[in-house]
Amino acid sequence: MQLVKAPRDALLRPLQVVSGIVERRHTLPVLANVLLRREGERLSFTATDLEIQIQTGADLCSGKESAATTVAARKLLDILRALPEDEVTLSLANKKLAVQCGRSRFSLQTLAAEEFPVVARSEFQVDFTLPASSFKHLLSMVHFAMAAQDIRYYLNGMLLVCEPGRVRAVATDGHRLALCETPRDGEAATAEVIIPRKTVLELARLLPEGDEPVRIQIATGQVRVSFGAVEFISKLVEGKFPDYAKVVPAANPKQFVIGREALQQALSRVAILTTDKFKGVRCVLASGSLKISSTNTDQEEAQEEIEIDYAGDGLDIGFNVTYLLDVLANLRSEQLQFALGDALGSALVTLPDSDRFKYVVMPMRI
Repeated sequence: MQLVKAPRDALLRPLQVVSGIVERRHTLPVLANVLLRREGERLSFTATDLEIQIQTGADLCSGKESAATTVAARKLLDILRALPEDEVTLSLANKKLAVQCGRSRFSLQTLAAEEFPVVARSEFQVDFTLPASSFKHLLSMVHFAMAAQDIRYYLNGMLLVCEPGRVRAVATDGHRLALCETPRDGEAATAEVIIPRKTVLELARLLPEGDEPVRIQIATGQVRVSFGAVEFISKLVEGKFPDYAKVVPAANPKQFVIGREALQQALSRVAILTTDKFKGVRCVLASGSLKISSTNTDQEEAQEEIEIDYAGDGLDIGFNVTYLLDVLANLRSEQLQFALGDALGSALVTLPDSDRFKYVVMPMRI
């Protein structure tokens, strides 16, 4: 049976959308596969890792036939990428998927669609929309502060706080914290949920840049994000997120504004002489200047000096240079505002013209 005949790119695009969550190693072989389901003129693509499910599709078929199968996602993706930009035919016969394009032919093993574990739908209590650019901006401003494999599992994700008139995203790994918020319309029910790290990173990859509406629905233990033809369902992380409001320093008196690009370039140069085991840089704040330096076990030294508009008391403090470079790489504003207290207190990074972003970073001994 012919499943679909369509231009290569029309098949490649939806497959690229869903295949990002497919792991190369699985205890269940079917999890390495993508579910292809034809229902009349529509062909849908579904992938899951049991925690996340992504589905998308397009009207690529003709006729009213229905059929479904699963095939290795990575193999099909690699084949489509390697084929010329021409018509591709996918056919089912003898429990195999035939891929044909011109004189190129492939025959792939399949597994029954009934074996594919589709995520059960929940009843959603919170339902609201955001422009895609706003939601993507939220994720980009905090994702780098998430923990990766922390034993405190609730840190391996992003807190999403829904309140009347605004949505806030918060991430922390215990050493730094990023917070960003955006306004929203409506008075939908309030919610605080922790979205897993993998879900956040995959959404940041898939969300479009424009103002296309993104529908966000939250249920007990589950979140669904829909945009365009894409439906993204993910389990939520159970646990209590730290009280982030207490982490943000309320009164750091030593404040100055500095150019983002100048600081980023200076830190990048100083970071060259740091090591994988020790990423510390020393920052010396004085009237009119900020000096940044690093040393290593070979007794090598790097030093940078940036002129700033500051006339207060001096301060000698150390930071992990990676934590500073991470936030600078994701910000787009020309200037940043730093607020410092003492050598043992955390630093607060904000934007001079906005209170919607806060970045807190703990100091380290140098």
